[in-house]
Amino acid sequence: MKLSADRILTTHVGSLPRPADLLDLMEAREKGEDHDTAVLARRTEKAVEEIVAAQIEAGIDIVSDGEMSKISYTFYVRHRLEGIGESTLVGGDSGDEALHQDYLDHPDFHERMKARGDSWFMRFTAPHCIAPVRYGDRAPLTADLDNFAKAIGRTKPVDAFLNAASPGVLTKFVPNDHYGSEDAYVAALADAMKEEYEAIHGAGFVLQIDCPDLASARHNQYRRLSDSEFLKIAARNVEALNHATANIPRDAMRMHICWGNYEGPHTHDIPFAKILTVIRNARPQAVSFEGANPRHEHEWEDLRDAHIPDDMVLIPGVLDSTTNFVEHPQLIAQRIGRYADIVGRERVLAGADCGFSTFAGREPRVTPSVTWAKFRALSEGAAIASGRLWG
Repeated sequence: MKLSADRILTTHVGSLPRPADLLDLMEAREKGEDHDTAVLARRTEKAVEEIVAAQIEAGIDIVSDGEMSKISYTFYVRHRLEGIGESTLVGGDSGDEALHQDYLDHPDFHERMKARGDSWFMRFTAPHCIAPVRYGDRAPLTADLDNFAKAIGRTKPVDAFLNAASPGVLTKFVPNDHYGSEDAYVAALADAMKEEYEAIHGAGFVLQIDCPDLASARHNQYRRLSDSEFLKIAARNVEALNHATANIPRDAMRMHICWGNYEGPHTHDIPFAKILTVIRNARPQAVSFEGANPRHEHEWEDLRDAHIPDDMVLIPGVLDSTTNFVEHPQLIAQRIGRYADIVGRERVLAGADCGFSTFAGREPRVTPSVTWAKFRALSEGAAIASGRLWG
């Protein structure tokens, strides 16, 4: 993982808006409809080339492939893991079991979200675990690695990362219909995803593991538990993650946590300070988290007063990923400065709260043109912060 001794580097969380013609092909694939797989492969390769170039042009130093090949940051595993299919249980999905607690507190807000069709589940069939899980078809992973390598070979960014889902987050988005316990399911997922994690590292990219299970899951999947009960589950998930990444150096990995990438009340989010004790035990050296979300921006004060390991790298979100406000570069610089004061300027990368197309769709919450305007503001803000910090 590249750090800098003379300026603040910029990055983001991963997913970016997909082109409309690529979405057509992806949606046909997800729905099991006829589509030309060769055309989809070529369009995906071209989309990765385009999205990497766009990031460089907008001033992003540490780029991703935009998750161009994935319909979402979790459901993509249905094309890679054996044992994943449609639910074998009557009723299929878990109904409102996975709803956010703040949706239940504000039914008018929930109705608005449903009216917008703001859910992947409303458009596609959710995958389930229906048999023993193991890594199966490597072709989609190989294509991702090859496409990204070609794209960054042309643009030469400062650094490059690829996303992969954590074992813990998959327990929510790919429900278990097979294993006798969630513990057994998480362990199996860790063994299966280990192959993908090591392949990303082996290809020379920084591995980013997406871990909303360590924060967001508290107010949806585990909303009926106490904080202490949830923290035991989070610790279990970190242990599984550490097992799956045991062969990868810490400084080659970063992890992303968030409280749910949606514009809503967030009144039941677990505080960052409470989960920090668990996150400190995770192997990835860098932690990407929400620092612009209005329910969490204040938590830089908690980090200031907390014990942060001497080598931990912070990637605070200094851009909100759910609204179309474009943050002023001076505000971005102020946000960056808070974290630099806590851990030192060399251990801060400037990022975004979450992905800008977490679930690929035709009407992302933040429009594509605004996404790129935010990235340009991020670059400008990082330059201002660099001038202040290195003077």
